[in-house]
Amino acid sequence: MDGLLFDCDGVLAETEPDGHRVAFNQAFEEAGLPDRWSVDTYGALLETAGGRHRLRRFFGDRLDDAAVLALHQRKTDLFQAWVEGGRLPIRPGVAALIDEALAAGIKVGVCSTSDERAVRAVVAGLGPRRAGAMAVFAGEQAPRRKPDPAIYRLALDALGLDPTRTLAIEDSPPGLAAATAAGLGCLVTRSAYTRHEAFIGAAAVLDSLEGVRLDHCRAWLASTAAP
Repeated sequence: MDGLLFDCDGVLAETEPDGHRVAFNQAFEEAGLPDRWSVDTYGALLETAGGRHRLRRFFGDRLDDAAVLALHQRKTDLFQAWVEGGRLPIRPGVAALIDEALAAGIKVGVCSTSDERAVRAVVAGLGPRRAGAMAVFAGEQAPRRKPDPAIYRLALDALGLDPTRTLAIEDSPPGLAAATAAGLGCLVTRSAYTRHEAFIGAAAVLDSLEGVRLDHCRAWLASTAAP
């Protein structure tokens, strides 16, 4: 194994129900909008990757592009402040697995179609040593959102990785679809919104990365290789 590529939201940290969703609702309140996204409403909106795209899907013609952009920027400011304040801790096992991979000379990256500022805020929560050693691919760096494999193909090209020797770690069906379409083996760690999803084609499906070692990842990657 030469590469380990993490999704961000739901994988590095449990960001969605108590992070992004709450920040969106506060941004709506500050803008004088009556809308509030419940846990279930936001879960349904997660079928659309990317916060700006979710806003456009939800509001339709009610808001123009400038208003959507302003809402998303304010939401991202709120979210970033919460992450920097330690409100959204890194999920168990993530830091240990990153440390082991970096010590073994494996390239580690983050592949997310969320806003790049928000992703970098979460990555910074891993500490300066880890964050400085990880490549971040996010937001508008890829023209198409997951389940399209564009963000993973970008990372593979930029890092010079062979997809057959690289493992992705995802938490959602669109993420799994994006990783496998890019030719990657994919480990799934269920998150708050995906605990009851079926993940057909995943190398393994876990509740968290706690206790996961590099040798486990190598074995899962080998299990996805073509005979």
